[in-house]
Amino acid sequence: MSQNYAIIVAGGSGTRMGTTVPKQFLSVNGLPVLMHTLLAFYNSASKPHLILALPKGFHDYWKQLCNTHNFNIDYILATGGETRFQSVKAAFELISDHNSLIAVHDAVRPLINSQLIDAAYQQAAETGNAIVAVKSRDSIRQLKNGLSASLKRDEIYLVQTPQIFQYKQLKRAYLQTYSDVFTDDASVVEAAGFKIHLIEGDNQNIKITFPEDIAIAELILKGREDAGS
Repeated sequence: MSQNYAIIVAGGSGTRMGTTVPKQFLSVNGLPVLMHTLLAFYNSASKPHLILALPKGFHDYWKQLCNTHNFNIDYILATGGETRFQSVKAAFELISDHNSLIAVHDAVRPLINSQLIDAAYQQAAETGNAIVAVKSRDSIRQLKNGLSASLKRDEIYLVQTPQIFQYKQLKRAYLQTYSDVFTDDASVVEAAGFKIHLIEGDNQNIKITFPEDIAIAELILKGREDAGS
């Protein structure tokens, strides 16, 4: 029987946050962002084996945080590279099950819900991959060569994570040489010749990027806790 895996990519810095601590380690409702993210996958029905891709320089700091918060779920710690491409490739090489489904998820998307995780794994099993994305709620304009043009909003999707792939797709994709056009794993897999399949995402599945995102995440998590109590 094939197994599920989830590679959690934690390579961000605190630059846009205006902090010296990378955003994946900032506290949201008493826990570092990264712990919320890992727990979302750990608690899903899909029960993936977790691989955390983290830069070597932060391994000791992360272990200290785990001790402080008594965080002891099972996962494999991989050494992330200078780029997302290198980090995912390093984590992928730790997987030996050629029939597995592998999710790649941003460490700084702690609000992903278990139902969406499970639905994405199911679609990937059927179609080869599943890329979580949401329709744009805003009007879109493209600026090119100094000229702006309106795009059809209904045809525009904002890509999120997780992005889930069958093993063979990631295997072929990460044999490629790195290119600047690889903005996410879907672009790497697409460049390897595979068709990309979208699955409807969740507007609450925000990426923690700016200080105000922490406040938004705390409100959403508190709302979920209140709803579950």
